[in-house]
Amino acid sequence: MSGASTVEHSTLRHRELGLTDPEYERIVDRLGREPNDVELAVFSLMWSEHCGYKHSRRLLGRLPTEGEHVVMGPGENAGAVDVGDGLAVAFKVESHNHPSAVEPFQGAATGVGGILRDVFAIGARPIAVLDSLRFGELDSARSRYLMNGAVAGIGHYGNSIGVATVGGEILFGEPYESNCLVNAMCVGIAPSERLVRSAAAGVGNLVVLLGALTGRDGIGGASVLASAELGEESASKRPSVQIGDPFEEKKLLECCLELLDRGLLASLQDLGAAGLSSSASEMASKGGVGIDLDVACVPRREPGMEAFEVMVSESQERMLCVVEPARLDAVRAVCDEWDVGATAIGAVTDTRRLRVLEEGEPVGDMPVEALIDDCPLYDLAPQRPVSPVYAAPRARLEAGTALGETLLALLRSENIASKRWAYEQYDGLVGSRTVRRSGSADAAVLHLTHDGTSGAIAVSIDGNGRRVACDPYVGAAEAVLECARNLACVGAEPLGLTNCLNFGNPEKDHIAWQLERAVAGLADACRALGVPVVGGNVSLYNEGGGGPIYPTPIVGMVGRVPDPTSVPESAFVEEGHAVALIGPFRPALAGSELDALRGRLVNGLPEVELKAQARALDAARAAVRSGQLATAHDVSDGGLACALGECCVAGGIGARVDLAGLVRRLAEGGAPRTAETALFGEGPGGVVIAGPGEAIARLAADDDGSDRRVILGETGGDTLVIETGSTARLDIEVAAAREAFERGVADHFS
Repeated sequence: MSGASTVEHSTLRHRELGLTDPEYERIVDRLGREPNDVELAVFSLMWSEHCGYKHSRRLLGRLPTEGEHVVMGPGENAGAVDVGDGLAVAFKVESHNHPSAVEPFQGAATGVGGILRDVFAIGARPIAVLDSLRFGELDSARSRYLMNGAVAGIGHYGNSIGVATVGGEILFGEPYESNCLVNAMCVGIAPSERLVRSAAAGVGNLVVLLGALTGRDGIGGASVLASAELGEESASKRPSVQIGDPFEEKKLLECCLELLDRGLLASLQDLGAAGLSSSASEMASKGGVGIDLDVACVPRREPGMEAFEVMVSESQERMLCVVEPARLDAVRAVCDEWDVGATAIGAVTDTRRLRVLEEGEPVGDMPVEALIDDCPLYDLAPQRPVSPVYAAPRARLEAGTALGETLLALLRSENIASKRWAYEQYDGLVGSRTVRRSGSADAAVLHLTHDGTSGAIAVSIDGNGRRVACDPYVGAAEAVLECARNLACVGAEPLGLTNCLNFGNPEKDHIAWQLERAVAGLADACRALGVPVVGGNVSLYNEGGGGPIYPTPIVGMVGRVPDPTSVPESAFVEEGHAVALIGPFRPALAGSELDALRGRLVNGLPEVELKAQARALDAARAAVRSGQLATAHDVSDGGLACALGECCVAGGIGARVDLAGLVRRLAEGGAPRTAETALFGEGPGGVVIAGPGEAIARLAADDDGSDRRVILGETGGDTLVIETGSTARLDIEVAAAREAFERGVADHFS
């Protein structure tokens, strides 16, 4: 049959499922015939961008994935690193962007549920959640609706299941108006010997479905929502959004961990995107085996479901496991104790085929290799855009505004202002491991054991899409550096990294260029810091009628903290402490939050010296670990003045500092010698520290030239005074700074 006639005979049904005509022909070639409805549904999901990574897989191969601490790398449900004492920490970040843009509460809630399952699927107990969120500007009713729903959904699921939400970030920008981003990161802990892989093994072993009943919710989520642009008809896609039940997941979590503790499972896999189709295919592929599934055995909550619906349903709170026949009764007994459903729905075979049966009769038969290995991979056609991709931000601050008013405007701006309104909806202490959480330190810190005898870990999540839009390579590298610097501020050495790459349509050459350059920046920064990438997620097609989102690579990192008792705060905690700036900080206004408030979006950012940044991170970490610091806070959005303001606001203590030395240093390096640049310029490398004068003086004296250390002034009083070595001077009351910082976001929801 010719290609044209085959496509015509298919009645083009494949296009409705997101498959192109050449992809459909490829399926026909691999099967040797046209696919039936079940097979076409399975292929459409397995070959979707969300499951097959067909536009990004080749790029991801450029990321470094090996390191001395890596226990599990990319390819498993979550990555894991060795943290000593026989313990491993598992972690991963994933997106739930399109579902959250359609139905924010359930989209965000099930995003949390899915990432929790990824972690306990490898045998780790989830102990913390972090989230990275992006919305349009808050004067938009739609953005407030999406943020309100997403924050409520995250809080509902995490609080109900009893996993602490300990950190995260929320940023705003007009390009996220029609397509918000909801990225959730989970961190778990396990004895290293309990970690389990997802590869199916043992011909004749049973395939058992655990957890909730299967319904029609979530059908087509991977292909209908996650692998296509959003449009005006997105509201009609609500049935593609999954519905979550955190209490069902809590039972499933405890049940799975007990089954693993008892050694009753040969392998375990989350049912996430594409449901049974992806979980069974991936387990068979990794194990080099086949799997037979009988959809008639799948417990359902809706009558009349067709076979293809059962295979592609993304109903939540379900897991797939492989069990030896002799252990099935023991598995069922444990599941009964936890009130968790356990149903044998198939078996492992030696056919290397995924066979779908209905009451024993075949309704689908596909080679596993065709589903997994033969997914078409596309070479991108990157082309640097010749004209601006994004409109400049709306100007909200006039040039020439007094320095004090400028600082207040920055502290009040949505991207810098306190996100207390959001994180107070989350339980950050449940589980009794939290040492530091949102608002008290630059990274969250958690005890590895409840008695604190095995030290602690630090976790952080970061990314700045606007800066990546200015320069994809530098902006992505800065995300890695920012995350590592947050860990350094609590004394943590990074052990591994996970990422979520949120971009627009990769079939457009300028988006492909953003993606390629950003991956290069991530790869180079990870190599410079010696941090392996152990897993992650790609979310493409994040655009609609308003155009693409800012390119937004999100980076999550885990590090080891030897002594959590020496972790400093991000606040000034005592009057009379010396204040210093350490690190190779070279601020520039290009791409800064001040630039955005003035309605500018530049093309290009200053280059970053990655080796110098790596040395500075080592030095900052050593300074924190010395136990001599009371305060450590990185310089980020809004520049040095905002960092100092945040330290004052958090501790309720003022400071008097002099930036004349920094202004001179800028001039020596060829940068504009202006007070504004020193105060509000941004760039990687700077950390504000404070502590007893003698301790800070000793640290400053240790500067060998590779890591600049400058004493700026002293804490005290109820105002922040910043001299710049000229007639320019910034002087604001801490109370005024606190009012601006605390009300910037909250006032939009009052």
